[in-house]
Amino acid sequence: MELLKDLRALFYPRICANCSQQLIQNESIICTFCRHDLPLTHFQSYTKNKINAIFYGRVTIEKAFALLFLRKKGITKNLIHKLKYQGTEEIGIFFGNWIGEILSENEEFSTVDFILPVPIHAKKQKIRGYNQVTKFGKCLQRHLKTPFLENVLVRKSANTTQTFKSRFERFNDLDTKFSLLNFTIFKDKHVLIIDDVVTTGATLEACALELLKTSGIRISILTMAYTE
Repeated sequence: MELLKDLRALFYPRICANCSQQLIQNESIICTFCRHDLPLTHFQSYTKNKINAIFYGRVTIEKAFALLFLRKKGITKNLIHKLKYQGTEEIGIFFGNWIGEILSENEEFSTVDFILPVPIHAKKQKIRGYNQVTKFGKCLQRHLKTPFLENVLVRKSANTTQTFKSRFERFNDLDTKFSLLNFTIFKDKHVLIIDDVVTTGATLEACALELLKTSGIRISILTMAYTE
């Protein structure tokens, strides 16, 4: 077995998703050097941080958290791009395990009843082949021991990708339509909406507004990164 692993490593070496250097034993997805360079947000408060401030006066959020800052250049942007557009879904697993361990240790999100991904339009998912936060959400489900539900909230409009829009356009982009297919399942429940990045919060706000049509629902937000 060890011989087979050695042969596989020789012909198919594992490389860092950021710097492309070969990973050594016990390293996963990114090398130790790149991991130490990741710009952590260090949001110690889950009820008073920059993400909560985004939604203040727009929609009521219970808690919010993002692990990393996303800047114009840097490791975070590179990793998110590979996750979304190059099929490297293992990055979602990497962040799901990392964030899941953080949240399971402090019980800040222990009251969450369901984890819900921001959906992508069916046409876009057919082209891409996956939703970039699916494996992220499934890892969180395991750590938080909370059901991860897909296909309950669906995207009705296939808007232009957020990547190529200006910040002003994204802020005003509430034309993206979402539809909740079951208005009883979340009654009096605490729902955690997850996404890869929060910038202006327009997409997450649109999701939240649709969910808030459910009586007694409480909403929290979790993303891999936050755009400064």
